Amino acid sequence: MNRNCCYKIDGAYRPSKAQRRTVARRRQSRRNTHFSDEDFKLIKSLLIKKLSPEQVAGHIKRHKLLVRPISHETIYKYVWRDKRQGGSLWENLRQSSKIRRKRYNAYDSRGRLANKRHISERPASVERRKYKGHWEIDTVHGRGSSDCIVTLLERKTGFVMIWKLLNKTAAQLNKKTKMLINRCPAEFKTITADNGTEFHQYSKIEEASSVKFYFANPYHSWERGSNENVNGLIRQYLPKGTSMHKVTQAQCNAIAKKLNERPRKRHNYKTPEELFYA
Repeated sequence: MNRNCCYKIDGAYRPSKAQRRTVARRRQSRRNTHFSDEDFKLIKSLLIKKLSPEQVAGHIKRHKLLVRPISHETIYKYVWRDKRQGGSLWENLRQSSKIRRKRYNAYDSRGRLANKRHISERPASVERRKYKGHWEIDTVHGRGSSDCIVTLLERKTGFVMIWKLLNKTAAQLNKKTKMLINRCPAEFKTITADNGTEFHQYSKIEEASSVKFYFANPYHSWERGSNENVNGLIRQYLPKGTSMHKVTQAQCNAIAKKLNERPRKRHNYKTPEELFYA
């Protein structure tokens, strides 16, 4: 009663005034959520688009979609609470079903390529993502067929192109890569690849364009970290074990569009598409 007395007026206790103060304090209490069901509907719609909780929080803050910003920790709590209640929202998280395994020392058993440019010869400005036009390339495989997809990722902006391959041959990869380069040839200066045999005819791509190829060390996936990351994002739409035989180019275009429209933390939650076409 002392806590809710109206000292500034006459020191009396007024139940209606005390009730308003109690409701206000409870609303501001850390034990009680600051966000309504309508707020979480927005959050749920963004999670379903495969945005991570951190991307959701950054996107909401950048565009001021809620009265107050929300942290990614709060979003994670909401997701796990939903899972305990039997919901499936957690399945939209990128790492939801990933099984980790210990990696042992291994040697490179794949075909070796003479006279290739090592990644150490690549200009330092490429590593720092200083300029646009430097790409990473990789293939993503499915189960039960020779079909796969090729991904080209621009390092500075995070913009990705995805194309369906009928097989994992160097000839097929060269054909599709040349076609992607010809879409915007001025935006291609270098491409960094791994040591897969599908890249062994890279010189033909160089002859047909002004692009220079560089090759990472075997089993050093972190040297092409951007591409490895985007391949992980693609697995949200094409999980491991999925046959690539029935995947269409329209699906590849749709996945690329979704990834290019995702807000990125390192770009202050701007999208790769915004930056690539700026």
